[in-house]
Amino acid sequence: MNAPPGFSASNLLVSVAAFIIIVAGMKAAASLLVPFLLAVFIAILIASPFSWLQDKGLPAGVALLAVLGLLVFGLLLVGTLIGGSVEEFSGSFPAFQERLHDATSGLLGWLAGAGIHVSNELVSAYMDPAKAVQMATNILGGMGNILTNSFLILITVVFIMLEAAGFPDKWRLMRGNADDSLAEFSEAIGNIKRYMGIKTLTSLATGFLVVVLMLFVGVDYPLLWGLLAFLLNFVPNIGSIIAAIPAVIQVLVQLGFSAALIVAGGYLVINILIGTFIEPRYMGRGLGLSTLVVFLSLVFWGWVLGPVGMLLSVPLTITAKIALESHDGTRWVAIMLGPKVEPETVADSLPPAQDNIG
Repeated sequence: MNAPPGFSASNLLVSVAAFIIIVAGMKAAASLLVPFLLAVFIAILIASPFSWLQDKGLPAGVALLAVLGLLVFGLLLVGTLIGGSVEEFSGSFPAFQERLHDATSGLLGWLAGAGIHVSNELVSAYMDPAKAVQMATNILGGMGNILTNSFLILITVVFIMLEAAGFPDKWRLMRGNADDSLAEFSEAIGNIKRYMGIKTLTSLATGFLVVVLMLFVGVDYPLLWGLLAFLLNFVPNIGSIIAAIPAVIQVLVQLGFSAALIVAGGYLVINILIGTFIEPRYMGRGLGLSTLVVFLSLVFWGWVLGPVGMLLSVPLTITAKIALESHDGTRWVAIMLGPKVEPETVADSLPPAQDNIG
């Protein structure tokens, strides 16, 4: 069995050591790296409306100002919602925690009456529902802290957009005949742009439907829970679950079991509608990542970069996979990161069998 090109034990050890050093550097420089990465992906996201305005006849400068004006308005709106909602909820959190403790004690008493004995200390240590609510507010607070760097992010976006037009010529000058690599790069940017665009629209729809659900039920802080659903919908696989848990707990404490059941069912319907029917229809299966890699990338980038790393875990992993595919020595890693390979594809890639003549 032939090893992948460039694969050997010594090369593997050197690659692992380099990977560890790079990850340690990224984690140490997260406060500087996170605003830059946000700026890059915001620039990718606004590239489509920027090009559309130019196609409509607007000069590049006017189109950029228009897009950036909408971006600033969105950042201010999100920052205001995050700051106001988190501050209001944090102020009432001690009273909420006390009511939650009373509700938990009542549930444990009911279970004890039914013959099921659960230690109150065990619940407090390992299954404290207040920790889920606190985690949600910490995520929102972390996003609010990132938005304090909004001026730096905005300036970086401006320079990225100004430099983007001349990047292909610089790349050709640096690499010579680089049309193939530029085509791969453009395809990668297109995939990330499509992913970010569709994910933003579906996240907006998810947040809006959650706000409507919360207003219908009559729970406090509907904008907070809608904003949390919008942000965490960017987190693959488990984001919607994380967003639903504190909201359902809030409804359970405030309005009782029946209302909590309605809200839990509403979250389930919204997530099935958005995540099972709408997103796959428009996003397709073009991400090129296995389900396990998507989940592991969520854990990895969240550990390295914090909440923003969780939100950008899929685009960052797609970018890394494309970079690995561009070199023969690392293409095998990109294949391992990819989705399931069909048997026909494997058979076509094998060299033809040779008959033994003897």
